[in-house]
Amino acid sequence: MSDNGCGFPAPGLNSFLFKPLFTVGGFEFNKVMLLALITTLIVTVFFSAAFGKAKVVPGKLQMVGEAGYDFVRRGIVYETLGKREGEKYVPLMVSLFFFIWIMNVWSVIPLAQFPVSSIIAFPAVLAAIVYITWLSLTFRKHGFVGGFKNLTGYDKSLGAVLPLVVVIEFFSNVLVRPFTHAVRLFANMFAGHLLLAMFTVASWYLLNSYMIPAAGVSFVMTVIMILFELFVQAVQAYVFVLLACSYVQGALAEHH
Repeated sequence: MSDNGCGFPAPGLNSFLFKPLFTVGGFEFNKVMLLALITTLIVTVFFSAAFGKAKVVPGKLQMVGEAGYDFVRRGIVYETLGKREGEKYVPLMVSLFFFIWIMNVWSVIPLAQFPVSSIIAFPAVLAAIVYITWLSLTFRKHGFVGGFKNLTGYDKSLGAVLPLVVVIEFFSNVLVRPFTHAVRLFANMFAGHLLLAMFTVASWYLLNSYMIPAAGVSFVMTVIMILFELFVQAVQAYVFVLLACSYVQGALAEHH
């Protein structure tokens, strides 16, 4: 029985908590970690198999791998950074895109049914990788003084408002940017999983009551939400990588 007495087991934060599968030396390994590990293996094994013995006339697996690789390379990296500057960052962006996408897709896979990205630690680590890459490129490209100007939008022509602009830009770029980069992915996957869980549980609950017609409506909404989530999952991977490329582009841009 739920706390409100209606008997409906409403999903909540408990849907994001998992008991450890096993514990080693105080380290707890749970379902989410297992899904993240499987995701890593899937991405690594797939691209290794697709390109390990690349042929001039590609087989089916190589064709699929090339299609995915080219989608990120041409559709995101080249469009943002250009071919000459962007080529060296393609492996990183491809890895990020497919890692994030598969982590998200677990949400609609039977038995798994949980998006790894809805646990903030995973988006935070990925955002940190992008953040460190962006800062290191900024200072390596422009030096300490030039890098500071790049990060703060320093421009003498701003006159009296320059100190205010520097503070705002520094706060926005250096402190807020990595936070929003991680939270954007996390929040969308968190909300999506909660909605899916709610409609799924509601369908089962109503089916076992006298409100069977309402269960049908809830089931239709569940199917619609699954299809919508499949779209959102891909979009979030795309947006994360697009923002990562835009940060790199900003680091490489000449300061005027």
